[in-house]
Amino acid sequence: MPLSSSLFERSASAPPIPRGLPLVIALTGFTDAGSALSRTIEYLRDEIDPTPVAVFTNDVLLDYRARRPVVAFDQDHLADYRPPRLELSLGHDALGSPFLMLAGYEPDFAWEAFASAILALAEEFAVSTVTWVHAIPMPVPHTRPIGTTVSGTRRELTEAHSVWKPTTQVPATVGHLLEYRFAEGGAAVAGFVLLVPHYLGDTEYPASALAALDAITVATGLVFSGDSLRDENREYLEKVEEQVAGSEDLSRMVENLEERYDAYMAGSTQATPIIHTGDLPSADELAAELERFLANRPSGDDDRFGA
Repeated sequence: MPLSSSLFERSASAPPIPRGLPLVIALTGFTDAGSALSRTIEYLRDEIDPTPVAVFTNDVLLDYRARRPVVAFDQDHLADYRPPRLELSLGHDALGSPFLMLAGYEPDFAWEAFASAILALAEEFAVSTVTWVHAIPMPVPHTRPIGTTVSGTRRELTEAHSVWKPTTQVPATVGHLLEYRFAEGGAAVAGFVLLVPHYLGDTEYPASALAALDAITVATGLVFSGDSLRDENREYLEKVEEQVAGSEDLSRMVENLEERYDAYMAGSTQATPIIHTGDLPSADELAAELERFLANRPSGDDDRFGA
């Protein structure tokens, strides 16, 4: 579509930006298993209160009918209107180290123009590294750490942290395009794909956001406390474990996943491929089990679980 206005506006209140900062990219969109990115963005905005540097134009990049803004209705009047946000911001980690953060929705339109704008901003600020994260559902157990597939130009990260290295074709996100364009230009770029248990993919799984923060730490050295997410995750897992313990089918499924995962990670020649689903329940079946479980719980439980 033709661009009718600028892709972004610079914030007049932005402080001077040091050169050579890492750039962290977190965009929601096509894949966000476990709400990993939406929760990561929410956590970072609340925890570090980043200062906008460039605010991207919704009327150019956003399909409002596909992702409608939120309006608050208060008894007899509209009290608030909250459109989505896509911003390049300056933040500081728990130790005060500065970094640039591109966070918000994945653009619906003008991908090439958007990528060119991000590359130009990265060049302007001479960013040192580029790190982005997204999450996909995989038949892996919630009782094991969330693994990653790592791509990009930073071979040391790929060799150390990529547990699954497929050769395949997948629907692209704008994060893929950004990584591809940064790599073409010789930038130090790394993309982390979080492998989230497929039966928890449609829930808000706090461990997925924690894994996203861990991936950012591994790639940049930035430090985030994550305490609130860890507290949420403990409560979440208690509910999942209660459900699994009460269902023979779910217990057997988790044990099956654990055996396959452990064999795969050990490099056994007898290991069943990690993506083999065979006799496992489908994600839809497991989601239905979760919904039935939560529907039968007394009121007052954590409403975020399963939202």
